[in-house]
Amino acid sequence: MTTLEPGASFASMRVAIIGCLVAAPAFACDYPDLGNLPLRRAVTRIEMLPEVSAWARGRIEKGAKPQYAVRLDQPVREAGKCYWPVEVRAEGKLWRRYLVTPDGKDVRFTE
Repeated sequence: MTTLEPGASFASMRVAIIGCLVAAPAFACDYPDLGNLPLRRAVTRIEMLPEVSAWARGRIEKGAKPQYAVRLDQPVREAGKCYWPVEVRAEGKLWRRYLVTPDGKDVRFTE
């Protein structure tokens, strides 16, 4: 922790503080005010993709449980849209990563 030096004031930090407050929301996707529905919708959109469904069936037959993680802390902006990364995993290993808009209308595969 640092302390202010003589001559430094809170007023001199005002620009930096305001910049942080204004810029922070620009990096995150807007979260719709619908409880956990957007999260469930994002996972369901991925689960219902034919290749994911077939992969998950194969993992379950081998005794592994597929896991889906929505990464709200790593939003991606492409073509003017904001996407949440959804990771598809089994046995702790990443299989694929998809991008889903918060409204669930657009899904993209990402490498």
